[in-house]
Amino acid sequence: MLKVLKLEEAKTPGNAPSASGQGLNANQTLQGHTDSVAVAAWNEQHNKLTTSDSNGLIIVWTLHKGLWFEEMINNR
Repeated sequence: MLKVLKLEEAKTPGNAPSASGQGLNANQTLQGHTDSVAVAAWNEQHNKLTTSDSNGLIIVWTLHKGLWFEEMINNR
């Protein structure tokens, strides 16, 4: 299980960053790994998250309409 939080820098009038902590946009628990997640990597260009657990399971996650879905699973 992996918890994903999307953080965005909140802006105040005049485009100055806000210190209010209101940049949390969404969160979702991703279920798919059966062991501890060892690595997580974000692909900025394609807006995808790749995770790998200690058993070697690799999952590519994609964000669609505000929810995360498994796009590809590689279980070796």
